Amino acid sequence: MTHELAAATARELGFAAEATREDALVALLDQIMGAYSVSDDEGPLADAIERYLRALPHLTVHRHGDTVVASTSFGRSQRVILAGHIDTVPVIDNFPPRCLEPGDPLIREDVAAAHPCERVLWGRGATDMKASDAVLLYLAAALDGVHVTPQYDLTFVFYDHEEVAAEKNGLRKVVEAHPDWISGDFAIIGEPTDCGIEGGCNGTIRFDVITHGVAAHSARAWMGQNAIHKAAEVLRRLAEYQPIDVPVDGLVYREGVNATLISGGKGTNVIPDECRVHVNYRFAPDKSVAQAKAAMMGADCGAELGNGEHVATGGMFEGFGIEMKDESPSARPGMDAPLAVSLAKLVHERTGREPVAKLGWTDVARFALLGIPAVNLGAGSPLLAHKHDEQLPASELTLLADLLERWLTR
Repeated sequence: MTHELAAATARELGFAAEATREDALVALLDQIMGAYSVSDDEGPLADAIERYLRALPHLTVHRHGDTVVASTSFGRSQRVILAGHIDTVPVIDNFPPRCLEPGDPLIREDVAAAHPCERVLWGRGATDMKASDAVLLYLAAALDGVHVTPQYDLTFVFYDHEEVAAEKNGLRKVVEAHPDWISGDFAIIGEPTDCGIEGGCNGTIRFDVITHGVAAHSARAWMGQNAIHKAAEVLRRLAEYQPIDVPVDGLVYREGVNATLISGGKGTNVIPDECRVHVNYRFAPDKSVAQAKAAMMGADCGAELGNGEHVATGGMFEGFGIEMKDESPSARPGMDAPLAVSLAKLVHERTGREPVAKLGWTDVARFALLGIPAVNLGAGSPLLAHKHDEQLPASELTLLADLLERWLTR
């Protein structure tokens, strides 16, 4: 039913010409939040975004899968890329969205205290990251080179499948198929940052740690070997791990190693012959993927995506079976790039906030691989991303729009 729901909820995008900036932004956010776009169901929203952008004569629009790319050709000497993903994680009783008036009990106490007397957009995608998408859609129309003239050429990227495995990522697919669409001098990813700059990002690898046993009837357990019991050593190593802080180019990143899934056994009266502990290692940008894997499984383990199980030759899980499931590189902060310095100065002037480290993984890493300096800058609190009460005060929209428009045009 999800594909039908996505098609049924997608609406035409737009705002009234006489609307205030806040009303225009709220309208766009309400429209895109009202379009169901959990990963794998982004198509109808991508259709609506494509129609909206193609109606703007100053933009050249391309589409690959469910990723839409729109570019200006003002003849500027530098190009800035503004990117946002349009998919969300699955809903948790938080769809369809609601526009809450001040005093509504659904508004979080911390949000109400920080933003009294404000409208609040509530529901899936409010912070991660449809608020930033709404701002980018607004700027795509406003920065037309006639009424408002930016000092850079602009490329807007609205991409699919960011919230799932890297192999599905729409930005990755466009970079591989049409690299000329994603060329530029600087990039801004609209991940939620409370309208502050978060530099670089941690990398991530996911893998199964596997124990093996011998199946037997549980009434004669001594005839077998219990693979789940053997996993106790894996869990012990995980429980004893202490997260560490790693300074990189002036920003401090925190690493973490955690079990996120565990599975084993084939029946309630069968001694299990295999157990898998799914582990996620979030590593600082002082490490490559290869170095992160060496820390977990040894430098010569041989485990790669799609090549099955290998024995860890060293690292945290030495001696256990390893099967790789996903990997994405980290990205160094890149805050010394001239455009990053300029943007950080404006953000500090307006908000008082200095750049901090991005602790999650974002597509700044993908731009780093292309040699394009990139930062995270978006509306909404990263602490509310993926939560059941995801919400965003309307002033966050206008603050982000004002920051970006001032920087792009001054």
